[in-house]
Amino acid sequence: MRRTLACLAAVTLWLAPARAADLASVIVLSLDGVRHDLLTQGSLPSFARVVQQGARAQRLIPPFPSNTFPSHATLATGTHPDRHGILGNRFIDPERGLFDYANDASWLEAEPLWAAAERQGVRSAVFFWVGSETDWRGRGASLRRSPFDSSIPEAEKVDQILAWLDLPAAERPRLVMAWWHGVDRAAHRHTTRSREVTRALRAQDEQLGRLLAGLDARDAWPHTTLLLVSDHGMTPSRRRVLPQTALAEAGIAAQVVTGGGVAHIYLDDPSVAAVTAAAAALARLPGVDAWPRAEIPARLRARHPRAGDVLAMAQPPVSFLQRRGKPLERVASWLGHRIGMHGYDPQHADMAGVFLALGRGVPAGRALPAAHAIDVAPTVAALLGIDPPAAAEGRALFEPGALP
Repeated sequence: MRRTLACLAAVTLWLAPARAADLASVIVLSLDGVRHDLLTQGSLPSFARVVQQGARAQRLIPPFPSNTFPSHATLATGTHPDRHGILGNRFIDPERGLFDYANDASWLEAEPLWAAAERQGVRSAVFFWVGSETDWRGRGASLRRSPFDSSIPEAEKVDQILAWLDLPAAERPRLVMAWWHGVDRAAHRHTTRSREVTRALRAQDEQLGRLLAGLDARDAWPHTTLLLVSDHGMTPSRRRVLPQTALAEAGIAAQVVTGGGVAHIYLDDPSVAAVTAAAAALARLPGVDAWPRAEIPARLRARHPRAGDVLAMAQPPVSFLQRRGKPLERVASWLGHRIGMHGYDPQHADMAGVFLALGRGVPAGRALPAAHAIDVAPTVAALLGIDPPAAAEGRALFEPGALP
């Protein structure tokens, strides 16, 4: 009898961690355009709570280019644009043509986090994320909101997240991912140190407070981890240059796709001589570096068939202006007005975003060193007790059971 009871006790202890892991949930919120140093701007009690009771990385380094679509793809896949294939908010695929802020998962060349979770039996829910609106190679989130609609407020997202968490156990998602407006629009128009950005942060803080209160009321923290990340930072730009003009003056015909600090140049004549001439013409622009595709610096991880025949990268305060750019950009350029911009080298300090964590598995009050966007997906996977997405290259920043 004693032996039987001892065996039962051993089995119970062995199963307990598995049951805890089965209950584990992770919520990932992406706060668009929130630079790593902005959370001290004004009174932000909800963000302050996460920092005080959870963990915060010094900064979150984005991929190149530090733009919304490639960064969100990296956050979801754990790898760089040269592997997941999302080279920018806009780019040209040699077979499919123009990618223009598309949310079709068929453009993704690496497994996203929600597909990895579903593959391993973990239900997921996504409220707007790059590549989430359709299935990825036959597998997608069990619950999703689409199509993307930037007019939907964070209040509706909070309500939906809490409603998902209130579903019966068999239907409840254990992974929830959502895009929030952050400060991107305000920072583009007014730069980061502005009243408008402060107001945007306070509005985000208010809705974060509603989510925290909802998790408190549900006593969710013993089995829930909340991660707050951002896709990129922002830096002032006061000089815009037209790569089309430099190419035209050199007699070079090309299609140019720009995105803040980066420009892809697709040449009508992609011969070696034309590529060399185009790179030289662009490099003569002030504050601009340019390389043929094969010579793009390896550290940028941007060598991919979808990249331009020539890649140009600006250095702040210079940025690229599309010939038919947005009215705001054109007027700002003419007047020499500073606007916020990103898309630059991810090593530029202002391009870094935020990483905050609270809840299960998080070292409370911990200041973490700088992390990379490729680390987010492996961290989520570790917290859920599953393998990271197939192509992930990052590392888990922390995981349950491994804390001192």
